[in-house]
Amino acid sequence: MSAPVLFDLPGPKARARIRIGTAVGVVLVLALAAFVLLRLNGNDQLDPARWAILFDPDSGVPQALGEALVRTLQVAAVAMVAATVLGVLLAVGRLSDHRWVRIPVTTVIEFFRAIPLLVVIFALYFVLPAFGPDLSAFAALGLGLTLYNMAVLAEIFRAGILSVDKGQREAAFALGMRKAQVMTLVLLPQATRRMLPVLIAQIVVLLKDTSLGFIIGYFELLRQARSLVEFLNFNFGNIYTLQIYVGAGLVYILINVLISQLARLVEKRTRSSAKAAAADAPAAPTTTVDTGRATGW
Repeated sequence: MSAPVLFDLPGPKARARIRIGTAVGVVLVLALAAFVLLRLNGNDQLDPARWAILFDPDSGVPQALGEALVRTLQVAAVAMVAATVLGVLLAVGRLSDHRWVRIPVTTVIEFFRAIPLLVVIFALYFVLPAFGPDLSAFAALGLGLTLYNMAVLAEIFRAGILSVDKGQREAAFALGMRKAQVMTLVLLPQATRRMLPVLIAQIVVLLKDTSLGFIIGYFELLRQARSLVEFLNFNFGNIYTLQIYVGAGLVYILINVLISQLARLVEKRTRSSAKAAAADAPAAPTTTVDTGRATGW
């Protein structure tokens, strides 16, 4: 019996229609790109002299964008580490057998997943000082990113832990391991390997969410780009807006691509290490039983 499929394989006519549709789509995309480039060229937006400001040290633009990138990476790194650690703890707490642990942890996770990140950052910076601590822009943004992403990462880790075969847990308990040992030595490593692509995707989202720091005046990359546009427009007119924003966007793209490539490298090395460990593991001893003697035949 053949395995069921979700759709029938396309025949010759269907494949021809798919090729025609693909070709038409490519032509439309190229035509749109050509139209945009022609309009930009007509407005002198493609003039190399305008784009040179992104690399001219005398203009101060590359230095300002570089400093903003450092600030962006700093707050993102702090939030990544804190959210990952707290996410693991919350995932373990939500899987606890004790209701007095599971229910409060579940409430915290669902609460911060339900609230928009922008509202969390706004509340930490503008509302919280009325009740006590006065947070800096860096602290408010980092804490907001941490609280929101720890809830998301907790669900990711929980899904990864639940995806591990139950036999792994049962075998670990059979060997005499405690719950903490089973979780840290058996379940979490396998869950992390399985959920690594999703974890990296969430880290990329976290990095992009640093741009929400504009609401509290934190000079991350996008806020710095806006400040540069306002300064240059005031002094030279509206001639560098596109260039500054495109430069900031390319920096975001470059950082996210590097993170994705690093994730693929880590995933590849992790899989190869797991395969090597499985290959080097000693084979289980086999025993033979003389059924005749065992049964008295």
